[in-house]
Amino acid sequence: MRSDRWTKDQLKLAFHLYCQLSFGQLHHRNPEIVELARLITRSPGAVAMKLVNFASLDPAVVDTGRRGLGNVSDLDREVWNEFHADWEGLATDCDRLRARLGENSEPTLDNELAEDLADYTGETRKTVIRQRVKQQFFRRAVLSSYGSMCCMTGISEPGLLIASHIKPWSVDKSNRLNPRNGLCLSALHDRAFDQGFLTVTQDFRVLVSPCVAKMGDNKFISMALRDLDRAPIMPPKRFHPDPTFLAWHYENRFKRK
Repeated sequence: MRSDRWTKDQLKLAFHLYCQLSFGQLHHRNPEIVELARLITRSPGAVAMKLVNFASLDPAVVDTGRRGLGNVSDLDREVWNEFHADWEGLATDCDRLRARLGENSEPTLDNELAEDLADYTGETRKTVIRQRVKQQFFRRAVLSSYGSMCCMTGISEPGLLIASHIKPWSVDKSNRLNPRNGLCLSALHDRAFDQGFLTVTQDFRVLVSPCVAKMGDNKFISMALRDLDRAPIMPPKRFHPDPTFLAWHYENRFKRK
């Protein structure tokens, strides 16, 4: 007879899903919650309640006045703390756990991440899929934090949104899956941010590089970039950008001259 006590592996999978859903999606009818419940042999209601328990540990949720259920266990807190210190480990462990629990079907990937899988076969394909699953975790965690809207412009077309790294993963691989190292930006603003024409201050305001003024009297440039100077970004519902990453971007990417 199965114990009602949650195992650490079950909690890892629950927390992994929590990071990818908005607060309003934490209910027992959500298909992803239903699927996770099937995988770990628990009821959808029990999984939904556990996700809401995690919300009670989330300062970004609590600070808005929302509350989880409050009956958080020591193991819940352990999982929360462990993976906030190791996002790569979270994605890797959950990929392994799902495979061990018999999830044999190929994961459903966003078109953006799946479009080149046809070019791979065998073990190479499996490796690519694992990397895509990790990338998708980061994308979903960042986009859900910002309500799937560009934090600078409010653009909400999914095909135009990028989960932008503040500190590139090529520079800091340990934080390449950390949602606090991400901003939800439109494709244009992602590129401008990456190239240093824009940055975000530690009080979450956009700074526009003086280089943009040299781009000429272009109405589109003015509307898309220049007019953003000193404007606040839309604050995320959770996973607020880490100030140390923002400081790194300002010092190492932003074109200050």
